Amino acid sequence: MDVHRLLQAIVKSDEPSVLATIIDVNGHSYRKPGACMLFKLDGEQIGTVSPGCLEQDLLERTERVWLSGEGQYEIAQYNMKPEEDAIWGESFGCGGEIRVLLEPVKGTLRERLIEAAAIVSGGRSVTMERRLIDSDITYRLRERANDTVEPIRLTEIDNVPDRLFFTIRPRPRLVLFGVGNDSEAIYSIARNAGFQLVMADWRTGICSRERFPEAQCVIGSPSEIAEQLALNGSDYLIICSHQLQQDKELLGIALPLGLAYIGIMGSKKRIRMLFETFLMPSNVRAPIGLSIGADGPYEIAVSVVAELIAVRAGRSERARGGAKSDGHFGHLFGSWPQQADGSAQAGIGADAGDSARQNGASCASAVQR
Repeated sequence: MDVHRLLQAIVKSDEPSVLATIIDVNGHSYRKPGACMLFKLDGEQIGTVSPGCLEQDLLERTERVWLSGEGQYEIAQYNMKPEEDAIWGESFGCGGEIRVLLEPVKGTLRERLIEAAAIVSGGRSVTMERRLIDSDITYRLRERANDTVEPIRLTEIDNVPDRLFFTIRPRPRLVLFGVGNDSEAIYSIARNAGFQLVMADWRTGICSRERFPEAQCVIGSPSEIAEQLALNGSDYLIICSHQLQQDKELLGIALPLGLAYIGIMGSKKRIRMLFETFLMPSNVRAPIGLSIGADGPYEIAVSVVAELIAVRAGRSERARGGAKSDGHFGHLFGSWPQQADGSAQAGIGADAGDSARQNGASCASAVQR
């Protein structure tokens, strides 16, 4: 679940709702600290914090949390370890301890979330600080540089969090150059994977908002497209027009810009032709996609989006100074690295870890004294 969609739902509607955020994980879990979802009192749910293990119990708490009033909160604790808790462990078997913060989305919290949505939609990162004092909670926003990353540290007073930081970064921009079956399939998957999509082509008739309603559509030559978009180091670019000269022109423009990712669609022979006058830097993936034996546009799109997630995750891990994973694959129900004191630690932002399994959410939270 992309946290930006949750924020959009809050902006669009003031219906009574409760925000649930994972603030601590010890052991294995389906979602990581910072994963959040919205419970509306009319029964609608937006997002997930588990594969279905916790939602019903959280739902039963929402009316009480909503009626508790502005500035109140509740922390739900779940022990999913099979050797310690027969109900949660043997019934669901997720194997970890999880704490979830529940807050009524009203008053100051709603105002701050709406303000945060506006800041992030403007391309800037924002941190909301929660301060927990007894049974009350207060909120403060501060903008951040997009390349600034804080670690998650869990310290408490008498087992109760003291301060909680929740940082939301803009969705990274993914530019698909060349509209065709391949880019259409990638668009259909990537739009739900936390990217801000741009469809780019020199052909007006096939690149339109009617065809791609969740993307920005840009028309022009490769140089015009690059100028309109002001491509930069945080952008992801997939070159897939299958027109050799068009692809080569955009590639020549993009290579010196140090983009986060450049993926090239095509055979090895075609890639050699594209790079006959260029050196291939480390941010280029050619051929594109993880090697999963994909065949056809939609299977290839799965491998491509999986690679995008892994690259996005690795950038955040390196920004935090963390160790790189030695591969893209790992356990889906992985946990954050454990610190000497047993607390979970991870980085904040839209990205996480070098392996795709470490990317818990588009946002992350931190508790610290």
